[in-house]
Amino acid sequence: MPRPRLNRKIRFNPDVLYFKPRGIPMRILDEIELTVEEVEALRLKNIEEFSQIECAKKMKTSQSTLQRILASAYKKISQAIIEGKAIKIVK
Repeated sequence: MPRPRLNRKIRFNPDVLYFKPRGIPMRILDEIELTVEEVEALRLKNIEEFSQIECAKKMKTSQSTLQRILASAYKKISQAIIEGKAIKIVK
């Protein structure tokens, strides 16, 4: 049985939940889903410019878990940009 998932502290509620490439109809786009915790990790690290240690403390998680969350978010965003996919933020 897997270990239960811990609640992470999310202090940001995005107003926009969807991004898509311009000029491509929604019906033919594939989607990539970003979780709210991935968006929060990106916001703290890249917008607020906190260190990974500070980000981990603010999200009440370990630094290694934060690194995995960031790596997942970066991979998904890179894939969406390079492959022309839509990005959907899921709660």
